[in-house]
Amino acid sequence: MVGIILASHGEFAKGILQSGAMIFGDQENVQAVTLMPSEGPDDVKAKMKDAIASFDNQDEVLFLVDLWGGTPFNQANSLFEEHKDKWAIVAGMNLPMVIEAYGARLSMESAHEIAASIISTAKEGVKVKPEELEPEDAGKASQGSAKQSNTGAPGSFEYVLARIDSRLLHGQVATAWTKAMQPTRIIVVSDAVAKDELRKKLIQQAAPPGVKAHVVPINHMIKLAKDDQHFGGQRAMLLFENPEDVLRVVEGGVPLKTINVGSMAHSTGKVQPNKVLAFNQEDIDTFNKLKQSGLTFDVRKVPNDSKGNMDEIIKKAQDELNKQK
Repeated sequence: MVGIILASHGEFAKGILQSGAMIFGDQENVQAVTLMPSEGPDDVKAKMKDAIASFDNQDEVLFLVDLWGGTPFNQANSLFEEHKDKWAIVAGMNLPMVIEAYGARLSMESAHEIAASIISTAKEGVKVKPEELEPEDAGKASQGSAKQSNTGAPGSFEYVLARIDSRLLHGQVATAWTKAMQPTRIIVVSDAVAKDELRKKLIQQAAPPGVKAHVVPINHMIKLAKDDQHFGGQRAMLLFENPEDVLRVVEGGVPLKTINVGSMAHSTGKVQPNKVLAFNQEDIDTFNKLKQSGLTFDVRKVPNDSKGNMDEIIKKAQDELNKQK
C-alpha cells in the first residue's frame, strides 16, 4: 500500500488527518508531519524520515503538502529527488484531495498513479456560493460532468448500495461510499424529507461532483424501480432514514438484496447496542421482517470498517428492551 505523508505549517496536517478519519475511517500507513513555530527545516525533514520509516512499503510514498514552495514542500522535495521514479508530491492539500487519495489506494498501487488521479477532485472541491461567483468555465465543466454521468437509456436501475443512515447524505456517504460504489445517482427515499423543501435543497447541494442527488417519496421510488425504459446504465445509491421505509419499498417491489446499516440516531424509547445504532421494538421487528424476506445486512459506517454481526446486535438490543419492561 502507498504510504501517505500529510505535511503542513502548524497543526493543519493533524487536523485534516483527524477529519479524514471521521469520514473515511482510520488509515494505515498515513502520517501527519507539522512544522511548528519553534522548528526549522531540519526538524521537518527528520519527522518526514521517521514517518517514511514507519510505512510498510517505503518504495511508494505520496506527500500531500499545504503550500507549493513552503518549508514542508521544500523538505519533501529534497527527499523526493532520490526517489522521483516512485514517489510523488501534490501541493494545495484539501480534504477532498485527502479523501480521494485514501480511496485511490484501494485500487492503485503507485504514488504516481494516485497523484495523477486526485488533482481533479481537489480542484472540484473548491466551490463558491452564490453560484454566479463561480468562474464560467468551471461551472460549465461541472454541469457537463453531471449531464454525462446521468444520461438515461433503456433499462432499469442497478442498485449499488441501499443504506440506512439517519443523517442521509453527509460526508461519509458523499466521499467514502461514493468513491467505493461509484453511483451515478444518489436517491434519498423518504416521505418526510420529500415534503421538506429546505432539506431537499441541502441534500441536492451536498451531492459530490458528477453525481446527481434526488429526494423522492416512497411510492415514487417504487414506480421508478418498475421503469425499465429510462434508467439503463444508471447506478443508484438509495439512502433511507429508518428500516421501516426500507421494508415499504421492498414490499413494493424494489429489488434490493443487501442493506447497509450505517447509523440510526438515538431517541426516547430506544436502546443503543453499539455506538452508532439505536433501536426500538418496531425497528427490531422490521429488521426481522427484512431478514425473513431474504435480505442480508452489511453493518458498516464506512467501506474500510469490518462488518458487524446484525444478529448479535439485534439480540443485544432486544435483551435491553426486555429489561426495560
